[in-house]
Amino acid sequence: MDTREQTISLTEIFLTFARIGLTGFGGGMAIVALVERICVRQKGWITSEQFMHGLAFGQILGPFSLNVCTFTGHHLRGIRGGIVAAIGFILPSFLLVSLLSWLYFNYNELPQLQAALRGTNPVVIGLIVVVAIDMGRKQIRGANSALLALAAFGATVFLKLNAAWVLLAAALWSLVASIWRRRYS
Repeated sequence: MDTREQTISLTEIFLTFARIGLTGFGGGMAIVALVERICVRQKGWITSEQFMHGLAFGQILGPFSLNVCTFTGHHLRGIRGGIVAAIGFILPSFLLVSLLSWLYFNYNELPQLQAALRGTNPVVIGLIVVVAIDMGRKQIRGANSALLALAAFGATVFLKLNAAWVLLAAALWSLVASIWRRRYS
């Protein structure tokens, strides 16, 4: 479905991202996986490649799950779509975190609450790993992509480089490789 041939209403954008904001538990990558599933696979609002570009931009600029939502909304309806998607995404989280913060600071001494919170950490890590594997299967094609992914992993884990620098280096590498192929192929 080509979004240029249809107009997605601002209400639908808001409700879609509010649903993502309300049901997307697990932090950044878990949210990104949910946005990808709904906006790319289910609704066909944005292509997988466009989504990955939005994810790359989002990594550079801060809270990438919010940035991916804003990027997708902007793709659909321009600046207004980006703002509506961002508000839709943030509002449920803001309200829920406000309520949970109040509950936590009033009842954080309860052993049941402490036990429940300890049990969520491994699940969040597991969700992030599942998303990374799923996205890797779709986007890593060929030896060059695999080497680039491994280099990025190594640069962030072992060299402790900031993700923005790693993304910039990957973009420059890909640009130089593209120019090289055109000249010498």
